[in-house]
Amino acid sequence: MQSILLFVDRVSSLVGQAFSWLIVALTFLISWEVFARYALNTPNPWAFDLMIMMYGAAFMTAGAYTLAKNGHVRGDVLYSFFPPRLQAGLDLILYFVFFIPGVVALVWAGYTYAAESFAIREHSTLTANGPPLYPFKMVIPLSGALLLLQGLVEIVRCIACLRDGAWPPREADVEEVDVDKLKAQVNAEEAR
Repeated sequence: MQSILLFVDRVSSLVGQAFSWLIVALTFLISWEVFARYALNTPNPWAFDLMIMMYGAAFMTAGAYTLAKNGHVRGDVLYSFFPPRLQAGLDLILYFVFFIPGVVALVWAGYTYAAESFAIREHSTLTANGPPLYPFKMVIPLSGALLLLQGLVEIVRCIACLRDGAWPPREADVEEVDVDKLKAQVNAEEAR
């Protein structure tokens, strides 16, 4: 069972990391557009639409990635003091009351929204010859489905924690910089 949970974590991570490269592309696109607009006096009318779509796609696909890394914001002031079983119980209730209905609604509405856009081959109307919108709108139900899958994995983790009294392990990720630990390492290296 743990291998399935970690597999879904890896899929969410890979999709999130792949779409995170849109931020790099977006940075270059914005830089080029600023240069073209002010230095060359030839702005691209479609650039703003494309920037919005790229940022939106990166943001939407980050949901499952963030959930896989246990990075979503919660009331950690009290939550972190609770024992694991109480944390899991609260999480489980909140997953069923808020998360599952909200994400199912996102997938359902997103699918309808994307299907209608694809059927008419919708293009942006902000400019005369705007870029196509339907590829971007297809990201909505796909990222929602991935978020729902990751949410089901988190529900299984909550049940395992209620049963065992400890959270099951997650896939390793990058660590945040701990300033005190970093200072201790620097002081240890200087002492040598």
